[in-house]
Amino acid sequence: MIKLADVSYVRLGTRDLEGATHFATEYLGLDVAERAKGSVYFKSDEREHTLCYFEGDPGDQVVCFEVEEQFHLDEAAAQLESLGHPVRRGTASEAALRKVHDFIAFRDPTGNPIELTWRPAYSGRRYHGARDAGITGFSHVGLCSSDLARDEAFWTKVTNAQVSDRIGDAPLLRIDEVHHTIALFPSVKPGIQHINHQVETGDDIMRSHQFLKDRQVRMVFGPGRHPTSSAKFLYFEGPDGMVFEYSSGVREIADELLWRERQFMFEPKGFCKWGAKPNIAEFNK
Repeated sequence: MIKLADVSYVRLGTRDLEGATHFATEYLGLDVAERAKGSVYFKSDEREHTLCYFEGDPGDQVVCFEVEEQFHLDEAAAQLESLGHPVRRGTASEAALRKVHDFIAFRDPTGNPIELTWRPAYSGRRYHGARDAGITGFSHVGLCSSDLARDEAFWTKVTNAQVSDRIGDAPLLRIDEVHHTIALFPSVKPGIQHINHQVETGDDIMRSHQFLKDRQVRMVFGPGRHPTSSAKFLYFEGPDGMVFEYSSGVREIADELLWRERQFMFEPKGFCKWGAKPNIAEFNK
């Protein structure tokens, strides 16, 4: 079994690197860690970067997870290859671009590009966002799935992910005590469905709601509160149609033996206990 330790970073292609950088700093509230040829790296916590925008096709999206030991990459590669998932070892130059010591790349059953990394770089410089959005860190990703049952089986049998709750057939998966680090949602094509950053308080969410609305950023869900994770949330649209989420107060599952996954309806009340209705395609299947 592949043991995922944490979600590490996302890489997003964009045809407007300057516009994406402006959004990530002035609206989303991230900090520029480094500008390189054709790429900009952004901090949201103590790591060197958790988001990279690069010049390219907006459909070119990668999510990376950290493993604890280098030999876990070799074990993961062997297991994935045996299951019919071709694996590519990253070159030294590619690893340097990702600010990691080593990594492998493959695709999940839907075709989402996934990377596993060892020793992602941490920064000696503290995160301090361009605007005070209250961000405490990069927390989770939503992934598109063309077959929820198949993809759930992949993540729970091939990796250490476990189902915390389901909304319809869409599983919310944890890899540690946090309610979920991966969420799978139905879609006809692969891709990152949304990117989540945790913020400190519900007040931060409401301040960002007003701030973003005043600047005509498209709101797609919330403010609201998830009945699954108990987190207060706000979803909004960023460059190239990517959906970003702020959330605060996510549930932690401290006692695995006592927790039982729960079933919620795949309708607005399954996504929000305050009555907000999502304007997100994957939440309205």
